[in-house]
Amino acid sequence: MDTSKKTEPPLSVEMVQQRANPDRSPSASIYVPEQGGYKEKFVNAVEDKYKCEKCHLILCNPKQTECGHRFCETCMNALLSSSSPKCTACQESIVKDKMHLKTDCQFEELSCPHADCKEKILRKDLPDHVEKTCRYRETTCKYCKSQVPMIMLQKHEDTDCPCVMVSCPHKCSVKTLMRSELNAHLSECINAPSTCSFKRYGCTFQGTNQQIKAHEASSAVQHVNLLKEWSNALENKVALLQNESLEKNKSIQTLHNQICSFEIEIERQKEMLRNNESKILHLQRVIDSQAEKLKELDKEIRPFRQNWEEADSMKSSVESLQNRVTELESVDKTAGQGARNTSLLETQLSRHDQMLSVHDIRLADMDLRFQVLETASYNGVLIWKIRDYKRRKQEAVMGKTLSLYSQPFYTGYFGYKMCARVYLNGDGMGKGTHLSLFFVIMRGEYDALLPWPFKQKVTLMLMDQGPSRRHLGDAFKPDPNSSSFKKPTGEMNIASGCPVFVAQTVLENGTYIKDDTIFIKVIVDTSDLPDP
Repeated sequence: MDTSKKTEPPLSVEMVQQRANPDRSPSASIYVPEQGGYKEKFVNAVEDKYKCEKCHLILCNPKQTECGHRFCETCMNALLSSSSPKCTACQESIVKDKMHLKTDCQFEELSCPHADCKEKILRKDLPDHVEKTCRYRETTCKYCKSQVPMIMLQKHEDTDCPCVMVSCPHKCSVKTLMRSELNAHLSECINAPSTCSFKRYGCTFQGTNQQIKAHEASSAVQHVNLLKEWSNALENKVALLQNESLEKNKSIQTLHNQICSFEIEIERQKEMLRNNESKILHLQRVIDSQAEKLKELDKEIRPFRQNWEEADSMKSSVESLQNRVTELESVDKTAGQGARNTSLLETQLSRHDQMLSVHDIRLADMDLRFQVLETASYNGVLIWKIRDYKRRKQEAVMGKTLSLYSQPFYTGYFGYKMCARVYLNGDGMGKGTHLSLFFVIMRGEYDALLPWPFKQKVTLMLMDQGPSRRHLGDAFKPDPNSSSFKKPTGEMNIASGCPVFVAQTVLENGTYIKDDTIFIKVIVDTSDLPDP
């Protein structure tokens, strides 16, 4: 940086506007633009040094860089928001900590330091305002010597000051006393109004303290009678309350007995509910079993139902041959020629039966291939829907079916062939506590054209079916030395993944299972994969 550049003292907003427009009152209110500098027209021409190097308007809240150039505050913030801020005038780097703030301007409007004062004062007039003219400046009370705001002094002396001399409001013999002593005096003042101390028992006499003393001395019999009447009324109320208490105790006992009978009935209903739930659970298992059998049966007969028209033509041909054989046998059962024809036709019939069987097998194989192709993915992403989670989990717990394989998916039409493998009851250190999820490389038709070992990033994910979509996932880069990612020599390599992918408590208590179904997603990064 060129250190020879002269850095001028930064200017405040008021100094810029005052120099450009000398007729303007320094204390006039200033409109501060939200972005950039001031767009107002000034009486005198404004020098360039008072203009922003970015927006080229009159500086607003000026900031000066280390190189000496000036910017509006909002323009400087815009420059600092970039990754490498530079001065638009000289292209030198801007360091936020080395910027100069504006100096104190004597014409800047400041708030009065007294909290209750809302006036705006020019900086040059602030000391005089604080010490002499502010209505909220503190002054000393001439009576109690405490500090009081000037605006509150009169009220303080009239109502609050404890040292001001006041007279008794009841015009007794005490002429003057300090306000702090007034409350104590009023409780003893002979002219203060008061009521008889037996008022709570029914006495209605009122008068001054002196009259009350004379009344209480002369009305002892009357006060005793009032006490007697009050005592009798109190005894009647106590008796009434005792009767009400007895009635309420009886009601409470009745309610207690009813509650006990309700509790017994509730327990009986709970027991019936538990029995019904057991029966319903058993029926549900039977229904699920029958439904599974129906699904398997439907899968078995689907090829025959879909290809019934083709099979029909062959069956018609067989029936035609059978009819021909029947006709020939009826014409000449004893003729040698008929016997030979019959033998020939039976041979043809047997050949057709074999062809029909082969055709059925091929149809079933084609249907299976079609199902695999229909669900296959060629973009490196697998969405695996696993139905009947509870049943499959129970089969894994019982050791019947420890793991499940997904349908194959591919990184492209001529890419890697892969699948996923899941242990619903866990595998290895996750057995019995976690769901274990693995990634498997399978032998594909185009392996000879692909680079080995497999090096693509793999992301395993359990899909959240709730509205929050908080999917659980884990990702890894393949180890090039692992046999799991070498070119397959068998149908598939050893699986690699996460034995403790997700805890069963998390899986089964969240929103990852819906309608007894879970979704697993596997993503293989194909962004850097070359074409074969």
